[in-house]
Amino acid sequence: MTAENTLIEALGIEVVSLDKNLVVLKMPVDKRTQQPAGFLHGGASAALAETAASIGANAYVDTHESSVFGIEINANHIKSKRDGVVTAKATPLHTGKTTMVWDIKIVDELGYLISVSRCTIRVVPRRK
Repeated sequence: MTAENTLIEALGIEVVSLDKNLVVLKMPVDKRTQQPAGFLHGGASAALAETAASIGANAYVDTHESSVFGIEINANHIKSKRDGVVTAKATPLHTGKTTMVWDIKIVDELGYLISVSRCTIRVVPRRK
């Protein structure tokens, strides 16, 4: 997977670890990810969550045969944050052949819960 020239690169998202049962990503809280009042933007948190779920879903499919797409995401923003780094931890709740459901918790450096999301991923056969 390459993140060059994508939203992943623009937001400064980095892979910390990748396993089929746990994806860990980090993202800075800075001018790229803040809303105008200087707090972490909820959309940036949602993008981080969906990225973690999508990367995890890719680990379950043959990427030569299938593509994965986020088809639904919800997010509850629990705590605000002005700077530093947030870390997303995504775990699969369901890994079917056509859909997957991932649970994503975003925490700060002290382990405080910043946001919690659930993302549904669709697995689509690639056209040949």
